[in-house]
Amino acid sequence: MTPPQLPAVACLLGPTASGKTAAALACAAHWPIEIISIDSALVYRGMDLGTAKPTLEERALVPHHLIDTLDPAEAYSAAEFRADALRLTGEIFARGRIPLLIGGTMLYYRALRDGLNDLPGAAPELRAVLDADAARDGWPALHARLAAVDPVTAARLAPNDAQRIQRALEVFMLSGQPMSALLAAPATDTALPWRFVPVALEPSDRSVLHSRIERRFDAMLEAGFIDEVQRLRARGDLHPGLPSIRCVGYRQAWEYLDGASDFATMRDKSVFATRQLCKRQLTWLRSMPERETIDCCEANATYLAVQAVGRIIHGTTA
Repeated sequence: MTPPQLPAVACLLGPTASGKTAAALACAAHWPIEIISIDSALVYRGMDLGTAKPTLEERALVPHHLIDTLDPAEAYSAAEFRADALRLTGEIFARGRIPLLIGGTMLYYRALRDGLNDLPGAAPELRAVLDADAARDGWPALHARLAAVDPVTAARLAPNDAQRIQRALEVFMLSGQPMSALLAAPATDTALPWRFVPVALEPSDRSVLHSRIERRFDAMLEAGFIDEVQRLRARGDLHPGLPSIRCVGYRQAWEYLDGASDFATMRDKSVFATRQLCKRQLTWLRSMPERETIDCCEANATYLAVQAVGRIIHGTTA
């Protein structure tokens, strides 16, 4: 079966605050769908407000998968996501229902669609060493260390991008090869039984999305986001080196509760970091020429997204 003949699966992608959840719920009003989340933060239990997780009421309207599946002390990889998403897609079709993938973690989507390069898995002991080095010398020093062994990767990372610097150094130390070289190699295990077809909610005016981000973060604060982070801290086994606590907003709130910043600074840094995340998500999306784009600034964006998903579900895509 050639790729155009494979069954199509709609993927509703977009940056934060672009209206993905509203569009997905609208789709559920039309078809017997089940949602598979493409989001590296929604997998964590107890992290609800800061991730803009669908509410319990919203989740009662349509089955959701890959939400609240992990404890915040655990890590989740693109490889694990790909395996889970493929398994769930098959199970949903077997139930006679329709899978709809939705989210903004573009690395996960790319891993699902294109397969995975042969990168080594996470090594907790090595990460602990790198965290200790960063605590002593600072992340810019580790960025300089990365530049010496993998200048291509270092050139695209900010000197304080702790998570990505750590991962790139980890890959080099485990494999002896720059991560940029491994990523340039052909991906493995790319054969799929379905076509994953992207519909992207993107802003024609990025300032509209920036305003939404600001209003949404303020609403999170009003709803008790700082209390949520305090509950996570009170466990005693979580720390800023974990992927869960590195999530946008949580990292800044943790610093605030550590006394490293005041409330206003924490709020502004969180909004700025979310806007930067949005920028990265849009860069990923614009590298996908095959996507159908919906302007999320339009008043009828939800309707247009439902129509696009419907065309994929009914097999009228090219």
